[in-house]
Amino acid sequence: MLERRPDNMERIATPEQAKAYIEEQIADIQAQVGDKKVLLALSGGVDSSVCAALLIKAIGKQLVCVHVNHGLLRKGEPEQVIKVFRDELDANLIYVDAVDRFLDKLAGVTDPEQKRMIIGKEFIDVFAEEAKKQEGIEFLGQGTIWPDILESEAGIKAHHNAGGLPEDLQFELVEPVRILFKDEVRIVGKELGLPDNMVYRQPFPGPGLGVRCPGAITRDRLEAVRECDAILREEFAAAGLAGKVWQYFTVVPDFKSTGITDGKRTFNWPCIIRAINTTDVMEVTVEHLAPELIDRLVQRITTEVPGINRVLYDYTPKPPATVEYE
Repeated sequence: MLERRPDNMERIATPEQAKAYIEEQIADIQAQVGDKKVLLALSGGVDSSVCAALLIKAIGKQLVCVHVNHGLLRKGEPEQVIKVFRDELDANLIYVDAVDRFLDKLAGVTDPEQKRMIIGKEFIDVFAEEAKKQEGIEFLGQGTIWPDILESEAGIKAHHNAGGLPEDLQFELVEPVRILFKDEVRIVGKELGLPDNMVYRQPFPGPGLGVRCPGAITRDRLEAVRECDAILREEFAAAGLAGKVWQYFTVVPDFKSTGITDGKRTFNWPCIIRAINTTDVMEVTVEHLAPELIDRLVQRITTEVPGINRVLYDYTPKPPATVEYE
């Protein structure tokens, strides 16, 4: 498996290039894995899904997909992963309900890097436990992509896919999309035959809503983030923006402000909306929404989501901001 992206590597932009890459990776995976099993964290996001599809094409049922519900997923996400992979793709899928385990470990933790490392470590621990229930697992599959590596090396942020693995980890890594940018991952996914609603699904960080709930994560604020996000996705779909805007999500920070609901004073959180476009994740621009859409979002979020009394819009590109808030 290639550890670095070759300096002269052409960007994958056509089905023919994607097909050549797939064939190369299948050969590499088969040579690396042999007749052993691979354990894969399957979040249902673009990167892990394409990674899973490549591994399934190369080694079939030797791949054991583990979907961990850590309580930091978007609304309806665990159900969708099970439907697509278990029911439609016939993957060897194990579902693990680890909500309490993760949230208990994260209670009171405010430092973003510490939160990321706790989530990453718990993932590894969960996989190790699942591996003990299987026979022949010697590899850990990961959907690491090239921007993950670049940002980790630059010290911008730690990635669960690119750091934090314990030294005594018994798994060898298999990372078939490691040298690809996000747009290339999507093209490869299309060539692999994955459904459009998966290939063009919004990217989602490994720590999930944990990085969209800045500060110490509480269950009520986490639920507010989840409900705000669901409303945002519904309204973007209704406005015809689904698939046209690269990424859009909500953040609920750990501070409150005064407001008025039904004539009474409230002291609740704001919801911050972020909607951005990019091709390589190294730079992003902000999507400017129609005033009518902003008005609908404000009305729905402040009336339908408990604990929210303000809606703000983030107009900051990358740089100077990053995509996520933590």
